[in-house]
Amino acid sequence: MRKLVIGEFLSLDGVMEAPEKWTFPYFNEEVGAHLGSSMATSDALLLGRVTYEAFASTFSPQTGGEADTMNHLQKYVVSTTLKTADWNHSTLLQGNIAEAITALKQQPGKNIVVSGSGRLVQSLMQFGLVDEYSLLVYPIILGAGRRLFSDGLNTSSLRLIEARPFSNGVVLLRYQPER
Repeated sequence: MRKLVIGEFLSLDGVMEAPEKWTFPYFNEEVGAHLGSSMATSDALLLGRVTYEAFASTFSPQTGGEADTMNHLQKYVVSTTLKTADWNHSTLLQGNIAEAITALKQQPGKNIVVSGSGRLVQSLMQFGLVDEYSLLVYPIILGAGRRLFSDGLNTSSLRLIEARPFSNGVVLLRYQPER
C-alpha cells in the first residue's frame, strides 16, 4: 500500500502560504538533497487546483533538472472548478475524493506526495488519509498567512519519526499519525 505524505515548507509560526516568497534565502545543499531524496521515494503528486496551476505554469515550459522530474511525475488534481488537467501526466479527480484517494493509495507504487495545496491537505487530515507529515520548518516568523494546522481541525496525536536540523537553521520534522 502506498503512503500519502504531506511535504510542506512551514515558517516557525506554522505558515505555509507563499513559500516562494520566504524560503529562497535558506535554500542550500542540505535542503536540496532532502527534497531530491523525498522525490525519489515518490512517483506521484496529489495537488489542489491552485498549487497545480502554479506548478504547471512554472514547470511545463521548462526542461532539465527539477522541471524534467515534475513534468514526468504522475499528477492527481483535486478540483471542483477545473474541467481538464492538461499538464503532462495529470489526472483530474472528482466526485468522492476520500474514496478516490483511498483507491490511489491501494495501487502499487511509491509514495504519493502532497505539496502546498492547503485546503486539500486539511481535507485529507479530516478524512484520516495522511500517513506521514514531512515538514521543513524555516527559522522565520511571518505573523500572518494560511497555516497548515488551522483552528477547528480535529486534534490528533503524532509520533515523531525523524528530526534533523540543517546548517542554515531549517529543521526537518517527520511525523506519523497515531492511529
